[in-house]
Amino acid sequence: MQQKAIIFHGTGANPEVCWLPWLRQQLTKRGYAVDVPHYPGLNVEPIDTFLPKVLANHSFDEHTVLIGHSGGAALLLAVLEHIDATARSAYLVAGYSTQPNTSDEPVLQSSYDWAAIKAHVRDLYFINSHHDPYGCDDRQGRAMFERLGGTQIIRDDGHFGDHDQPYETFDLLDKLID
Repeated sequence: MQQKAIIFHGTGANPEVCWLPWLRQQLTKRGYAVDVPHYPGLNVEPIDTFLPKVLANHSFDEHTVLIGHSGGAALLLAVLEHIDATARSAYLVAGYSTQPNTSDEPVLQSSYDWAAIKAHVRDLYFINSHHDPYGCDDRQGRAMFERLGGTQIIRDDGHFGDHDQPYETFDLLDKLID
């Protein structure tokens, strides 16, 4: 069965920003079927109405690798809680599970079933920075890691790409995905 990857962009972003196109190309070269959907409603529409649309647009199984950046990483928590399968792995880059700053965060659920999230993914990776301009920092990664286990990686790479932080490639992430 072919390995597949779904890469979720962050808040206000699209599939062509930062390292997303590069990672799509890297994984495609390695034989993955890669989907990088565009979700303009991410972190705009409330998760209760947004999540069913995301779940309806994708299939998940033991061959699925999930990657999310920022708001896309926060979305992965809800996806993993509500799927009826166990994904192979999930990579939450600059992810968060609680309000990271003063901005409205409709992508967040009011609470999480941590046991369900953990049951629906074999391997979890949390990649955060000490200093993230939006508060998606190592403390956010640690809070998720303490509830879910997995691997936490802490860098000093800001938000891992943004409108004012070019981040065209992401070698670490590419190496982590087997």
